[in-house]
Amino acid sequence: MILINAKFTVKDEYVDTFLDRVADFTADTRAEEGNIFFNWYRSTEESNVFYLAEAFADDAAEAHVTSAHFKKAQQEIPPLLVSTPDVINTLIEGKTEWDKLGEFEVK
Repeated sequence: MILINAKFTVKDEYVDTFLDRVADFTADTRAEEGNIFFNWYRSTEESNVFYLAEAFADDAAEAHVTSAHFKKAQQEIPPLLVSTPDVINTLIEGKTEWDKLGEFEVK
């Protein structure tokens, strides 16, 4: 599994419309073969910060970053941002499913 977490700091004038502006990119990415999840979250502490949590099968990265919708997003998203997004990108070979968080086991 390729696990990616990215932090997007959005310009104030786009905060209220940001999720609408990335909706097509989100839908197209979720439809990709090999996509496990692709979810946006808005920070509860910084109203102009959005986090993207995404995961793909081990061999799905190239198809994602070479897709037409990814290339379109590369053009459309940066003008909405204050700065280049921060990212954590990890490969967990062979992983495709969630584990249980045993420290919070429900009995």
